[in-house]
Amino acid sequence: MRTGVGRSGGMFRRGRQTTEAGPVGHELLQQRSPNPERPRSGPPAAIAVHVIGLDGDGLPRGAADVLAEAKVVLGGRVHLDAHAPHGIRRIPLGEPGTAQFDQALTDLEELSADDGPAVVITAGDPGFFGVMQGLRERGVRTAKVLPGLTGVQRLMAKLGRSWDDVLVVSARGRDLRRALNVCRARPAVAVLTDAVAGPAEIGAGLTGWRRTLIVAEDMDTPDERISVVDPPKAAKRRWREANVVLCLADPEAVPPRGWCAGGEPIPPASGWALPEEAFAHRDGTVSKAEVRALALAKLGPRPGTLVWDVGSGAGALAIECARLGAAVVAVEPNPVQCMRIIANAATHGVDMRIIENEAPAALVGLPRPDAIFIGGGGPEVVAACAAVGAERVVVALTALDRLGACRDALRHSGYVVDGCQLSANRLATMSDGASRFVGTTPTLLLWGRRSTS
Repeated sequence: MRTGVGRSGGMFRRGRQTTEAGPVGHELLQQRSPNPERPRSGPPAAIAVHVIGLDGDGLPRGAADVLAEAKVVLGGRVHLDAHAPHGIRRIPLGEPGTAQFDQALTDLEELSADDGPAVVITAGDPGFFGVMQGLRERGVRTAKVLPGLTGVQRLMAKLGRSWDDVLVVSARGRDLRRALNVCRARPAVAVLTDAVAGPAEIGAGLTGWRRTLIVAEDMDTPDERISVVDPPKAAKRRWREANVVLCLADPEAVPPRGWCAGGEPIPPASGWALPEEAFAHRDGTVSKAEVRALALAKLGPRPGTLVWDVGSGAGALAIECARLGAAVVAVEPNPVQCMRIIANAATHGVDMRIIENEAPAALVGLPRPDAIFIGGGGPEVVAACAAVGAERVVVALTALDRLGACRDALRHSGYVVDGCQLSANRLATMSDGASRFVGTTPTLLLWGRRSTS
């Protein structure tokens, strides 16, 4: 059985603004910032550089005048053909992080003030996962920035949906795993895509998670098509150019009114290592708060990572990881415990994938984790988990005679192993009002990290 629990929501209005930043603006930025950004190479370009962002409405206000004065225009070939004045110098501009992008900025740096002004044409808002970062890294000071609407804004407007609850991540020129793990963990995520990390790849990575994908192809063109598909169908389909994929746990849900863009902040305001009574469990068989606190410190769950909780029980540790922003797969063979995991996850407002099966068989075909917690199973399970290659593995044991074999299994797979026995004496109140300490059951914790040598 593969089960998921989640939440999400939605409505939106669009608008446009124009920003202008000259040398004075940059000086103020440097004065106010205790750690101003430093250019990576070369002096600031002497040529005046303007940046124009395009969206479905074409050129932003004032852009035509800027282009009329330009002597050099940088941009993609489609943008150059559509908007660069005839007869002036054109420099093809690739995506940020590509060799073509770097070469274009090198060509720009070699120009003098007499060669300008220069105009960079790009899509959407150049300051949002766009060319502005690359320009600043090279020390290029922009005289005027005329942004368009981002692809995320335009898609949300077309859907009539608010997007202050949507977390935006970029998979352009980056490892897709981090973006996928955010989609697995959060109820509403917009992914900026490219030809390598598109709807098909996202759909393949989310198969097994209860998600709905909304894909806009050829947005703001006569061939625009907006599709609503589940991950398996997205994985099998051939897609045209799609700049944004919206991933939702529940397309119809309306999230509570918040104050922080992207959903609730991480870490949660209520903290972590919650008391045992915060989880439904059976006869006290739930990991103690002190054990979870140390395990979380060694696992390092955070947004963009995937954690396996093997032998999850009531799911307390899995839920703690999800509350800290990680994607989680909980593996538990007991169907009653799986129902408890679902109920506990719903109580704490997190989403995860639940595999009702025995390890190590349950681990076959799961996406590669960044960290693994093993709360149930012997050396065989530890060996199977260690062989996966996660950066961190934490093992909880109550039986001393399994310690050596579990430690050796981690070492055999290349982990540097450490551990401790954890026992807490908790303050308790006696019937007469006096205080005393009550001991909890000792737990052995092993943790291993991949050796970097």
